Amino acid sequence: MDTTLLIAAARAGDKDAEARLFQALYADLHRMAQHHLARSGSDIGHAQSLVHEVYLRMAGAAAGPNDRRHFFALASRAMRQIVVDHVRKRGTVKRGEGVAALSLEEVREPALTALQAGQDDDLLHLDAALARLERFDESLARLVELHFFGGLGFVEMAGVLDRSERSLKRDWRKAKAFLYRDLSVSESGQ
Repeated sequence: MDTTLLIAAARAGDKDAEARLFQALYADLHRMAQHHLARSGSDIGHAQSLVHEVYLRMAGAAAGPNDRRHFFALASRAMRQIVVDHVRKRGTVKRGEGVAALSLEEVREPALTALQAGQDDDLLHLDAALARLERFDESLARLVELHFFGGLGFVEMAGVLDRSERSLKRDWRKAKAFLYRDLSVSESGQ
């Protein structure tokens, strides 16, 4: 059955469709979680744990996904929130004390690669910059979430968002430029 039809049936209360939807998209969610955990060096646990936490968060949300594109947007957002919440709970950053922002050189193609193991402060800076980007242009922020937190490549995002790779790459450059500038301002203390 088509993912969009499963989503519609699940939204209508069909528990069987909800279970089949989770099965159908589990591999994609697991790949996204593995990508994110490898990139961030997070100690949340295994990708399976993150997938289940994402699923629980999404299942508990008042409004579920409308279609496949919306599903991946919600999943990427949930992964971002879970990982950031985890970092905050660990208490590695106390009201900005001793925090060093990402440098300009640390924002690279094909994705933002500055988040290496143990750099929780950088994740919190990126999350704050991403929140500012969302206020500036929500679609650019969603693109960053799908690419960075969701681990989707441009080919996958083109299919999910029904847009050309070329336009997505152009928007990625815009988003990266915004984050580059925003993080450099944070670094200089302004």
